[in-house]
Amino acid sequence: MERKINRREKECEEKHSNSEGFEQDKDYKTSLITLNVGGYLYITQKQTLTKYPDSFLEGIINGKIMCPFDADGHYFIDRDGLLFRHILNFLRNGELLLPEGFRENQLLAQEADFFQLKVLSDAVKSRWEKEQLASRETTFLEITDSHDRSQGLRIFCNAPDFIAKIKSRIVLVSKSRLDGFPEEFSVSSNIIQFKYFIKSENGTRLVLKEDNTFVCTLETLKFEAIMMALKCGFRLLTSLDCSKGSIVHSDALHFIK
Repeated sequence: MERKINRREKECEEKHSNSEGFEQDKDYKTSLITLNVGGYLYITQKQTLTKYPDSFLEGIINGKIMCPFDADGHYFIDRDGLLFRHILNFLRNGELLLPEGFRENQLLAQEADFFQLKVLSDAVKSRWEKEQLASRETTFLEITDSHDRSQGLRIFCNAPDFIAKIKSRIVLVSKSRLDGFPEEFSVSSNIIQFKYFIKSENGTRLVLKEDNTFVCTLETLKFEAIMMALKCGFRLLTSLDCSKGSIVHSDALHFIK
């Protein structure tokens, strides 16, 4: 008799446990929301979409705003499906994180306004204003001889981060060519100065004074700068000194997007 009671109690416990598990699983599934934004499907949690009270998405999820459904029963929002990725990431992270080289600030600001996310809209507009200000400031990098600043190469660009990349790359190339001779050049904020810099019949070259061995040509550094600029989406606006006859012999390069 005691065994039968224990068995029944065990069966009841298992049923209760299974019932709780089913309810938890059901609650978890109902907390997942699928959105169709301009033909792109996004799956996220209800708490993510309702993070900001009085936003458009919070209004939809809580029934304050009427929203149509697609053929599969998902909420359909007729907005830019690709840009919604950044809207959703903002809701998840609580901050504006955009990929390097992002250029659609104006469009993203419009999307933020539509979804009634003022914090995001302000962050995008602030970022946009900073980029506009930076684009009006031409920055430069000068590669020169520490004894004669008339010899060398000047690189101009309206993107400070690109100038920093070029400087890092040229320093890397120079170190690889001047292995064991770190004292041969110095680096400051906008200038790379080489200790020994001479003019030869074959062009301007960097040399090691001890044995007069050619190490690295300015043409090599120009090539590095031009290839990096093209790879990053910049274009060579013009040679700032056209009297040289070609880009190879020019003393300055000007890049712009």
